[in-house]
Amino acid sequence: MALWKPDPTFYASPRDAVNAPAERLAYLAAFDRSETQPDAIAVLDVDPVSDTYGEVVGWTDMPYTGDELHHFGWNACSSALCPYAPHPHVERRY
Repeated sequence: MALWKPDPTFYASPRDAVNAPAERLAYLAAFDRSETQPDAIAVLDVDPVSDTYGEVVGWTDMPYTGDELHHFGWNACSSALCPYAPHPHVERRY
């Protein structure tokens, strides 16, 4: 019988996540508090050796105002979502 293979981005613990290679890009929820413009997903270069370090290198507007990307669950640590020790109240959204 084949074993279920978890998503390779999951870490079994926060320690494993800390010991993993550093991220080179950060995906950020950008929102307009006044809700007059759609939220967006910003991509920030966080690689200290990159020529564009600290700059926004990508941007995608959402189609509607009030999408509230900051409520989509992206702040959930993947170790809390590990299939070997799941937390049923936490959901990962890609």
